[in-house]
Amino acid sequence: MYVIILGGGRVGLTLTKLLINDGYDVTLIESNEDLSNELATELDAWIIHGNGTDTKTLEDANVQDADFFIAATGFDETNLLSSVLVKNYKMPYELPKVISRVSNPDNVEVFKRVGIDDVISPEINAAGFLQKIISNPYIADLTEFGKGEAEILDIIIENEKFDEKKISEISPTEDYIIIATYHKDKLIIPKPDTILHKGEKISILVKNKAIENTVNEFKD
Repeated sequence: MYVIILGGGRVGLTLTKLLINDGYDVTLIESNEDLSNELATELDAWIIHGNGTDTKTLEDANVQDADFFIAATGFDETNLLSSVLVKNYKMPYELPKVISRVSNPDNVEVFKRVGIDDVISPEINAAGFLQKIISNPYIADLTEFGKGEAEILDIIIENEKFDEKKISEISPTEDYIIIATYHKDKLIIPKPDTILHKGEKISILVKNKAIENTVNEFKD
C-alpha cells in the first residue's frame, strides 16, 4: 500500500517509521527545507519539500496512486485545507482514504462536516485516557471495543466464591468475558476448564455499563 503523510514533526515522523517497518511505501511531505533534508538522510522514504496545500505538491507525491493520505501537521488549517484538496481532487481514480489530525478539539466537527474519512485528536484521546485512569484504575489499556462500549480490565480475584472455579462456570456472561489469566506473571489464554484461584490476576473484556458491578463482584 502507498501512503502519503503531510508533516514531518513528531507525529508524522513516528508514523512514517512505523509504516516503513510494516512494509508500506511512504512519501512524506514537509514544508521546512532543513527538516526535509534531515529526514531524507534518516528515512527510507520519499521526502518532498513542499506545501501540502499546493495541488502541485500533491501531484508530485502521486496522490492519484495513494491508498491513504494522512494530514499530520500541528496546524489545523493546513490539515483541513490539504485534506479537502485531496478529497476533491479531480482524477479518474478511486480517491485515497483521508485521515487528519486535529490539534484543537473545537475543530473536530468542522473536519467531519467536510467529509474527511477519519479525524484523530491526540489531545482528546489523551485527556479521555487520563479521565478513564482516574475514574477507573482497573482499566488495562486504551483500546476501545464496540465503538467505545467496552474496556479491558485487569483485576485481582479477591472474592472467595471464585476460588477453584472453572472459567466455564463464570464466563462468559452478558456483560463480560474473561480473556486472560496470569500465573507467575505469565499470560495464559484460558480454556473453559481453566481453574481460577483467589489472589490471581485476570483480564476481562467488560461492557462499560457493567464495569463497576463487575469490579465489585470480583473484589468483594
